[in-house]
Amino acid sequence: MLVLLPPSEGKASSGRGACLKLESLSLPGLTGAREAVLGELVELCGGDEEKAREMLGLSEGLRGEVAKNAGLRSAGARPAGEIYTGVLYDALDLASLDTAAKRRAGRSLLVFSGLWGAIGVNDRIPSYRCSMGVKLPGLGALGAYWRTPMAEVLPEAAGDGLVLDLRSSAYAAAWKPKGEVAGRTATVRVLHAPTRKVVSHFNKATKGRIVRSLLTAGAAPAGPAELVEALRDLGYEVEVEVPAKAGKAWTLDVLVTEVH
Repeated sequence: MLVLLPPSEGKASSGRGACLKLESLSLPGLTGAREAVLGELVELCGGDEEKAREMLGLSEGLRGEVAKNAGLRSAGARPAGEIYTGVLYDALDLASLDTAAKRRAGRSLLVFSGLWGAIGVNDRIPSYRCSMGVKLPGLGALGAYWRTPMAEVLPEAAGDGLVLDLRSSAYAAAWKPKGEVAGRTATVRVLHAPTRKVVSHFNKATKGRIVRSLLTAGAAPAGPAELVEALRDLGYEVEVEVPAKAGKAWTLDVLVTEVH
């Protein structure tokens, strides 16, 4: 099972560990693309601060993120699972998982990123600010930039098992499973049961809980149908939209009655 996650805008501080080593990150086929984005981001943020803030879409209160980006090459690095914070990651709570569940997380979780493309939760990275919606001067929109390298690397990473896609639309644009891989992919929406509406906060929190539940239970669904069974066994109310044609992703609606 490969689980695709969005990052979080909020991030913990970099810490005092050894600095970033691009060659040590998961999915080494993305190293060249990562170097290109990192180089542009560092150069942008090391120049005109106001221009960088505008291009990164940062508010005045986040002006300090520009200087943080300028120093990425020498900043301390920590596991990505410790860097990403926010609602989904609070609910997932990787730090409190038992040893076996942590090993499963290291093997199966990929976090998509405007800067790194996609990384594992154990990959050591510095804290940064660069969303997938950013347009860099030389590379353009990052969502479009990442499509080619992702298309070359991600199908192999997906292997022959389930792909559980929990990304937001901005990050889903960087890689869309196709063909046989798409047929093994399940996307999840979290709906407020009484209204059938998606609400952002508990959408993210419930997705974090779903991943935690699967990791803790040691569930290993082979495909979307098995995922539905596993989630129902774990107590989730799930409705399914089975694709009409082969090579299309399944859509799972997880219904939640309490907004929390």
